[in-house]
Amino acid sequence: MKVILIRHTSVDVPKGVCYGQTDVPVAATFTEEAEMTKKALGDRTFDAVFSSPLTRARLLADYCGYPTPVTDNRLMEMNMGDWEMKRYDDIKDDNLQKWYDDYMHVATTNGESFPMVYERVAGFLDELKQKPYRQVAIFAHCGVLLCAGIYGGLFKEEGCFEHTVEYGGIEEIEI
Repeated sequence: MKVILIRHTSVDVPKGVCYGQTDVPVAATFTEEAEMTKKALGDRTFDAVFSSPLTRARLLADYCGYPTPVTDNRLMEMNMGDWEMKRYDDIKDDNLQKWYDDYMHVATTNGESFPMVYERVAGFLDELKQKPYRQVAIFAHCGVLLCAGIYGGLFKEEGCFEHTVEYGGIEEIEI
């Protein structure tokens, strides 16, 4: 099965603010970015369309012609816990340095670790593999696309952030 993963467009959040699973607004450039994404998707047809329930993913799905995607919480961005909507520079938490030192394994305070996100994304993809679909679309977030890329064998966990898809960008995997 071919899985086309689409990252949401830019958000209206100041640089350096940790927003994870907060339902933040899209940037004023949404229409221009979404139009580029829609063109990049072209005339592909999908047997099913899925989305994170967060507005930034659903808005892009709608703009691209899929107003009623199946939403699934497992497609949400990493839960940043106590750090949600705080500037990284303003976080006063001893765990922050531990996370900076090993963000691939350490969980955010009262939030998730990368392996926790991978586990839920892999669970979603494991279930998806059992369906009779040939091609599906998933509108989601950077962390989800990274996990899917690892799952689909595009790249390894080590160095995965070198494969970050830009806002509105597309990643394809086979499962």
